[in-house]
Amino acid sequence: MQRTAIPERPDWQATARANGFTFHHVNGAKYWDESAYWRIGLSALEREIEDPTVELYAMCLALVDEVVRSEELMERMAIPPAMRDPIARSWFSGAPSLYGRFDFAYDGTGPAKLLEFNADTPTSIYETAFFQWQWLEQNVALGRLPAGADQFNRLHEALIERFARLFTPGSLVHFSSVADHVEDRQTVLYLEDLASQAGLEARFVAIDAIGVNAGGQLIDDRATLIGALFKLYPWEVLMRSAYADELARSSTLFLEPMWKAVLSNKAILPLLWERHRGHRNLLPAAFEGTVEADAIAAGPHAVKPFFSREGADIELFDGTRRTRGPAEGYGAEGRIVQAFAPLAQSGGNHAVIGSWVVGDDAVAMSVREDSGPITRDLARFVPHAIVGD
Repeated sequence: MQRTAIPERPDWQATARANGFTFHHVNGAKYWDESAYWRIGLSALEREIEDPTVELYAMCLALVDEVVRSEELMERMAIPPAMRDPIARSWFSGAPSLYGRFDFAYDGTGPAKLLEFNADTPTSIYETAFFQWQWLEQNVALGRLPAGADQFNRLHEALIERFARLFTPGSLVHFSSVADHVEDRQTVLYLEDLASQAGLEARFVAIDAIGVNAGGQLIDDRATLIGALFKLYPWEVLMRSAYADELARSSTLFLEPMWKAVLSNKAILPLLWERHRGHRNLLPAAFEGTVEADAIAAGPHAVKPFFSREGADIELFDGTRRTRGPAEGYGAEGRIVQAFAPLAQSGGNHAVIGSWVVGDDAVAMSVREDSGPITRDLARFVPHAIVGD
């Protein structure tokens, strides 16, 4: 992994606007940053990112199968009692998954280390699947990248193929998010377009406009039954909402499925470590308050709430300095302690690697940078390129 400076395309902001990338700056701060790219060789990418992603995902699925059969594990993960049977039913019924994103610490000098799994509502899909690929093609055409430069990125095609595999042509699929959240709405709009390319009918409904009919089934703002719903809204919030009972009884096919509530919980990190202790891609992890957690906390480590987003309420000690993410009140359900792994660094930039799964396949890589070691909500998206072996 090497961060390499490159000239920005002079018209990239106009290109972004023309392609619906309206959040390339957030509150005046640059979100998309193409003044540099992260360079990686093909063999390193296959060995350290792609192959571990497939293996870790299989380990995660095995963990779900164990958790849904165990009240004890459900309790350890702070899954609400009323939602345990619905989660188990979604797993045993074979409810399909669309996608997910592993976050890795990888600096090119050793095995990638799993930081967490964004299994339920991963964002940066559009930037990964479309805009960074366009960046690659244009910079190869401009001669700024070698003619043989490539990218680990078939996310766009993989999502279309997945939609086509999950639904018959012409099926109505609803898509939902908070309507006035720009990034979420644009992300969902992109997924709607992919579903349309797969031959489906895509219809948006704001998350707060979804209702329940007399039969207890979900309906949209036109009173149309919602047979399938992609929702960019976290299960841990929905499971604790006033509509949890209706969701549990609903016959709607959810994307992501309810069983993804297991994998989007950082409590999987100590559970994976317990089952695969010493695995080259896992970091030692334990539930806070245990002897093992205290032992991990004696050295460089992170403390993470079970449910936390964009670095919120994460505490990090790198052996010298203590850092804390934005305080947003996460942690009531529990916290885990995880051994520290350094991110790739260059010029004060700390880069976390995202590795995308569609179905069961590893399909793409993304990179986000922050000025500190905790990746926060305004972390910049930086493209990558495969150059050489």
